Amino acid sequence: MNASAQATAPVASPPATTATATAKGSFEVKIEPPQALSSPADGASLFKRSMSKQYSGDLTGSAIGEMQFAGQPQVGEAAYTALESFVGQLQGRKGSFAMAHLGLMSGGKQDLRIAIVPGSGLGELAGISGELLLRIEGGAHFYELNYRLN
Repeated sequence: MNASAQATAPVASPPATTATATAKGSFEVKIEPPQALSSPADGASLFKRSMSKQYSGDLTGSAIGEMQFAGQPQVGEAAYTALESFVGQLQGRKGSFAMAHLGLMSGGKQDLRIAIVPGSGLGELAGISGELLLRIEGGAHFYELNYRLN
């Protein structure tokens, strides 16, 4: 191969993986005060809150998103949904993806699911799928992202 052909050879991206990989770390979150949403007269009140996050660890970068919620969180009976858009790096791969949240609380129990939105991966994160598990200890937020890149 001549020198000019070597200079124009494409740089290979890290290989895609179909096996599940895990990324761990922490994040800081800032949640804005609630704003009322339209709801029917005499109906349950609906609210939204903007959020921003800064991720560190295996997932480094930032995210912004919107939460919508209803119920009475002060008495442990409520639900929220959210979408957030992340941009940064996942274990060295640069790109972006979105996550969808569904959180329910009732009877002293909480159920939270955070999934990567299908088709939302961009850049080196195109084809990503998976779920993020969240843990809060002493006011600090930790994540475990179980994902696949196709």
